Amino acid sequence: MDVIGYLGSGFAVALQPFNLMMALFGVFIGTAVGMLPGIGPVNGIVVLIPLTYALHLPPESVLIMFAGIYYGSQYGNSISAILLNVPGTSAAVVTALEGHAMTLKGQAGPALAMSAIASFFGGTVSVIALMLFAPLLAQWAIRFGPAEYFALMIFAFSTLSSLSGSNLFKGLIATIIGLMLATVGLDPISAVDRYTFGQLKLLDGLDFVVVVIGFFAINEILRLSREIGSVHKLSTELGRVMITLRDFWNSFWTMVRGSLIGFFVGVLPGAGGTIASFVAYTTEKRLIDREGTFGKGDIRGVASPESANNAAANGAMIPLLTLGVPGSETTAVMLGALLGMNIIPGPLFIHNNPTLFWSLVASMYIGNILLLILNLPLVGMFVRILRVPRWFLMPAVVAISFVAVYAVNNSPFDILLMAGFGVLGFLMRINGFPLASVILGLVLGPLMENNLRRALSISNGDWTVLWSSPIAIGLWVLAIASLFLPLILHRVTPEGVTVPTDDDANVE
Repeated sequence: MDVIGYLGSGFAVALQPFNLMMALFGVFIGTAVGMLPGIGPVNGIVVLIPLTYALHLPPESVLIMFAGIYYGSQYGNSISAILLNVPGTSAAVVTALEGHAMTLKGQAGPALAMSAIASFFGGTVSVIALMLFAPLLAQWAIRFGPAEYFALMIFAFSTLSSLSGSNLFKGLIATIIGLMLATVGLDPISAVDRYTFGQLKLLDGLDFVVVVIGFFAINEILRLSREIGSVHKLSTELGRVMITLRDFWNSFWTMVRGSLIGFFVGVLPGAGGTIASFVAYTTEKRLIDREGTFGKGDIRGVASPESANNAAANGAMIPLLTLGVPGSETTAVMLGALLGMNIIPGPLFIHNNPTLFWSLVASMYIGNILLLILNLPLVGMFVRILRVPRWFLMPAVVAISFVAVYAVNNSPFDILLMAGFGVLGFLMRINGFPLASVILGLVLGPLMENNLRRALSISNGDWTVLWSSPIAIGLWVLAIASLFLPLILHRVTPEGVTVPTDDDANVE
């Protein structure tokens, strides 16, 4: 069966009424949580993971919903960034540069409309690329052995740590903390308990949902509690939520470039929408800003990062599904959910799960259309959601988090762990330690350890096996090169533009 045939079978699954409902629910929730500062797609997904387990939902329906939340949140991020200059994630910081400037000029409506159209454009282009390139990458990835997988994970860690801010040392420490958390429980080979401190409940390791909800949801509540006295003024002058044909044509090639940049950056493990948005915006500023309008409310400066971050969200699905390596915190959470359903992403994923993969691809076409139809007429309603008072929002998030964590194992001990990780995450964040590295270390730590042991077992303890193949050597070179990426970005950054980090806004 060719690609068209596989895609047709995927649409047959994605167009089933229940899956259509899950796609609509996903993009709606994604938009809502994306535009609320302090919530984000990670929290939206982790809260729903226990519910999907309890209801025994089909894997394709779960993945369709989670993907919808992910790319739906990319548009939601832009709403608070454009109207309030309060980005919901670090990726939306770039959108705020031009979007809020347009709001101050009374052009919030066109800015929001361009955001929706650019998100649709970037999502559609990246889905086409996902459909064409993911099977090819999967065939190539079959050549990966234990040594290659170990080198790949080192590359993922080095990439994420190098992009964690100005202090590389803190990024490396955060990565080590994540790897340490991954070692809690029984040794996978000798079955000796490690770092359990006599607690029987830790023999199976740290529950993924407990740790993630603590690190993100509780951490965000603590952060918002510090800012309880802050007030943001909402611009009520939206204007007409539409763009002219001239604006669309002037921004067309900007969206093309942003979509391609976003997709290929999103494929890189650990890069995500933040770097995609920044690189796309910087590229456009250098290519087309001949009149110095960027930074003063140029609509092309909204089209570029919005097409890029949405494309990056879809691009991140390639390493997640074909290599089992998440490209962002959100896909790391999705990886944990897939493993919880006994679905193992990797080189044979497409071959072993064709229905799951192609229904996901088809649902992305549908979801992007739903996202466009949903958001253009409902911008006014989403603006009212932004007025939800924090005294109501924060207790609601806390209650949902407690219920979700307790429902995993019916254990009060898990609630205490969640609270502890929330405090740890909060302390790390205010001191500039990136949470992205911690969660990636927690997810990839066991896989990294197993592949290292397998590689050394095959080679009878010869460490040179870790760099004995061309693929492994290439990945080690990329890992080393990625450590110098912050210096390169600093040298090419235009004056007045800074690289968004976790210190600036919520992690993606």
